[in-house]
Amino acid sequence: MTKEEIVKLLGEQKAEYLLSHESKTFPKDSLYLPRRDFVERYWKDSNRNIQTLRSLQALAGTGRLKNTGYVSILPVDQGIEHSAGASFAPNPICFDPENIVKLAVEGGCNAVASTFGVLASVARKYAHRIPFIVKINHNEFLSYPNSYDQIMFGQIKDAWNMGAVAVGATIYFGSPESKRQIVEVAKAFEYAHELGMATVLWCYLRNENFKKDGVDYSLAADLSGQANHLGVTIQADIIKQKLPENNGGYNALKFGKTDKRVYSDLTTDHPIDLTRYQLANCYMGRVGLINSGGASAGESDLAEAVATAIINKRAGGMGLISGRKAFQRPTKEGVALLNAIQDIYLSKEVTIA
Repeated sequence: MTKEEIVKLLGEQKAEYLLSHESKTFPKDSLYLPRRDFVERYWKDSNRNIQTLRSLQALAGTGRLKNTGYVSILPVDQGIEHSAGASFAPNPICFDPENIVKLAVEGGCNAVASTFGVLASVARKYAHRIPFIVKINHNEFLSYPNSYDQIMFGQIKDAWNMGAVAVGATIYFGSPESKRQIVEVAKAFEYAHELGMATVLWCYLRNENFKKDGVDYSLAADLSGQANHLGVTIQADIIKQKLPENNGGYNALKFGKTDKRVYSDLTTDHPIDLTRYQLANCYMGRVGLINSGGASAGESDLAEAVATAIINKRAGGMGLISGRKAFQRPTKEGVALLNAIQDIYLSKEVTIA
């Protein structure tokens, strides 16, 4: 995607705001940036075993972004929490798991992330064609009244048996259940690494007390950055995080510990700098940061996805994991949206800030 095409899609003012920003918080030469040899460069001296390194390379070596260091992942696990009806009614062919995997293949993705059931149902046909990331835990809203918790839906060995190269899990950091979830996921990730699978952690914040005066600080750079830091501590290989929308969660909520330099020196109010703070908490990029694409909003989806990709890439991130914007529309349109995201990471005109 050329700069002219980005300007046409986003508008001159927004494109200029995102493409011309120069980050002065963490210098880009202090970061571990995505590159074609990131497995050998960043992971060879870690405790990851040879099989896990091969799994990371399989993720990096598939799809339109293969061998760039960047990844484009299609995640479709919403059918459990959000309900299959709410998730797939906009595009009913996705009630059939094969069409989910087909979209990831045709869309040139590095991997498809989904549930045990979805991926197991087509594993023999597709596990050798595109890397599988099996999501091992979920929240579910069929229980009444609704609650917010992540519970295991399967076993790590099952993911390995179906040929998955990685497992994914969610922790609701800040929730009353988070301590149990941390222990569960840490143990699951340890076993996944023993079997040679990579690990991807959805590092989400969830606590009603994180909302104050109409602002949701679960999207704050300082709090989500700390969630990332906890995630890499339990040895996630890739961190999935929502794009930050604000900052100053510690100060507004008056809890925990922070430092004034986080807000004066290490962040600004620019989304690229806020995302770079998230990346810094991933061991300065040693562990890759992928941002989520968010819910589908209709006609604005393409522009939103492209803007998110620009922010992630220019901050030093590893890629985008976008689901509903892609699978909740006809396959041809979903493929086009995924390709547009990938074009940002392929573009030499979109540089590290």
